[in-house]
Amino acid sequence: MKYSIVNFSKLETYALRIDAEYYKPQYLKDDEFVSHYQQRKLGDCTFITDGQHGYHEVDENSNINLLTAKNAKTWIANNINADKIAQWVDDNNKRSSLKSGDIILSTRGTVGCCAIVKNEVLPANIDQDIARIFIKNKEILPEYLLIFFNSKFGQDWIIRNSSGMVQQGISLDKLRLANIPFLKIEFQTRIKQVIDSAYNIILKSKKLYLDSENMILNELGLKNWKPKHKKYSIKNYSEAAQAERIDAEYFQPKYEEIISAIKKYKNGYSDFREIIKLKNKNFLPKGNIEYKYIELSNINSNGEINGYTKAFGKDLPTRARRIAKNGDLIVSSIEGSLSSIALITQEYNNVLCSTGFYIINSDIINSETLLILLKSAPYQLLLKKGCSGTILTAINQEEIIKIPIPKIDIKIQNEIQKNISEMYNIRRQSTQLLEIAKCSVEIAIEETESKALKWLDSEMKKV
Repeated sequence: MKYSIVNFSKLETYALRIDAEYYKPQYLKDDEFVSHYQQRKLGDCTFITDGQHGYHEVDENSNINLLTAKNAKTWIANNINADKIAQWVDDNNKRSSLKSGDIILSTRGTVGCCAIVKNEVLPANIDQDIARIFIKNKEILPEYLLIFFNSKFGQDWIIRNSSGMVQQGISLDKLRLANIPFLKIEFQTRIKQVIDSAYNIILKSKKLYLDSENMILNELGLKNWKPKHKKYSIKNYSEAAQAERIDAEYFQPKYEEIISAIKKYKNGYSDFREIIKLKNKNFLPKGNIEYKYIELSNINSNGEINGYTKAFGKDLPTRARRIAKNGDLIVSSIEGSLSSIALITQEYNNVLCSTGFYIINSDIINSETLLILLKSAPYQLLLKKGCSGTILTAINQEEIIKIPIPKIDIKIQNEIQKNISEMYNIRRQSTQLLEIAKCSVEIAIEETESKALKWLDSEMKKV
């Protein structure tokens, strides 16, 4: 049994808490390490606020992103699946309008997701469950604050100071009281250099992905195509009967335009079932074997897996019934998450997936090309077209196998495969750099800054 002994006189220092959970040995050890440095309250050196409470208007024609907790999970803020908000919402909430170099931190639900804001997500604002941290003290760099909150010291502090019954949260007032150890500006600058390197790698990986997408859309003649929603279309009853659909959305002309372009492709096309192998056999996990399990939340926007759950078969949810192997593509069937498509690489061979995924591969089109094709805007529309349901809308197998697949030129496929393989490799490098920065800060706090710098330089040479 682990326990801590705390003098009654120190309770005021420890926020007048008397629950044992607050005094875990690891938390007290953190306090001891941090106390070796000069500290400042976060609220004394930053401006902290949250986003608008209540109603906000979504405007698809706006360029202003509304960032939420999911956009802060990767340490560098992204705008994946972010709503576009009306100009008046941003105008009325300038205190939470983001600027480059701001830090955002989730304060409700999944507490403690922390990311730095870069120009590529701007203009942007935040919702009420995100804190905007604007640094007003030149003695602290945003990159250092980013890494501190993502380190074990920052995460321990957030978990320790979160509260709530049904849903955990941390108040802005509590956040303002966080003690930040002030490391030397020279050390912070070195951390900034590592973060900048990681960010530049991320930008390069995004370019590789975008180049691949443009390659396919140019090949299909859909590069500059824009969907146009029409108020009505005229169809024969026989077409509705054959499709077993009577909703106007299903018969929008934009879908026919995409399918027509695919069918005109110079190399030809085939139906989904003729060119793609769909693996839909359920797998029953063994109770005493540990598995890696992937859900929708584990898929990045570029088709990369960002994490997994490790659990014994007896502890896995009943939906963990699909097994995927190296080279397979997993494709979400759920409307709202149709872009959650990922390539299974060697480190995830034999991974378990939710039954909400289709598992596919092909002998005619490589998986990297299929990834880019199915995540492209035209194919996302075709997947959305096939969705149906009441409570949970999804595309069923009968609909997905109707989708035509172009027989992409092998030279284009090889080029895309090369790009995506390189993208995965350099994304791993950026992850390594962020981890090196985190470990360096932890070593500096636990030991010395000079030792941390030596370790950092050694690890950077390896990368």
